[in-house]
Amino acid sequence: MDVDAYVVAHSGEWARLEELTRRRRRLRGPEVDELVTLYSRAATHLSVVRSASPDPALVGRLSQLVAQARSAVTGAHTPAWREVARFFQVVFPTAVYRARRWIGGAALLSVLVALAAGWWVSDDAAVRALVMPPDEVAAYREQFVDYYSENPQGSFALQVWTNNAWVAAQCLLTGPSLLFPAYLLFTNALNVGAAGGVLGAEGELDTFFVYILPHGLLELTAIFVAAGAGMRLGWALIDPGPRTRARALGEEGRAMGAIALGLVAVFAVAGCIEGFVTPSPLPAPVRLAIGALALVGFLGYVAVLGRRGVQAGEVGDLAPELAAARVPTAA
Repeated sequence: MDVDAYVVAHSGEWARLEELTRRRRRLRGPEVDELVTLYSRAATHLSVVRSASPDPALVGRLSQLVAQARSAVTGAHTPAWREVARFFQVVFPTAVYRARRWIGGAALLSVLVALAAGWWVSDDAAVRALVMPPDEVAAYREQFVDYYSENPQGSFALQVWTNNAWVAAQCLLTGPSLLFPAYLLFTNALNVGAAGGVLGAEGELDTFFVYILPHGLLELTAIFVAAGAGMRLGWALIDPGPRTRARALGEEGRAMGAIALGLVAVFAVAGCIEGFVTPSPLPAPVRLAIGALALVGFLGYVAVLGRRGVQAGEVGDLAPELAAARVPTAA
């Protein structure tokens, strides 16, 4: 085969293909068809040239042209960083925002149980004795404070992170039962309230709040999010609304999965605060302010981006092209 003649015969097609490839986002319908046709021909030309010509420059030129045309025809994949950005900008905050009523209910009931338990333990010596033997109360304050600094900060933060993630996973995975997440919330609130009641009876209520609130504000909120999202999934099975139960389970299950992934980052922040801020020598108001800022930042993030996502029609699900197709059903 005369390679030079072959190049002269097809160089016009290659030039046209290169032009269409550069303009791929502004092509009209007939031009898209032309792009596909020329791409197919160029791929054939490359195969012929590879078998007939040892010229690496020509093979390289055609290989690059075919690769660019293939990208224009098939479409490039969305970069991974864009998927991550969409997850934290749209998917996660929207999923949390849609479950806000369940999360709010979980938070309110937990706080009420903790306050009731704390008041009962601090006010009744007999109940307090059941919670903790009287001879151990004096040393409890020191144990309560030392808990946050008896291990290296890094390993303690990691331990807290994994423990909280496990608690959240239980709330999410057992959500369809509705009862087990409520039980976990109840026992957690009872323990926190009892600890506060014991210290409060000893005049150490300020110590309790200084060592609980810096990390606890964000940490407990994340637990409430997990429990609320899990119970929302369970309720979707009972009352799916206008959706079929299969569709409701799919949508809410994927949203719950998004919440589980997002909470990994939230618990990481809470773990760092508990490991490095709570036991630090910083003044108590500074530690409390850091915890409050972390909570306000998270709530503001969910309120702003979550509300925006809901208004845009998002449900905290996968991108439409990745989610399951919807089968039409009768109303």
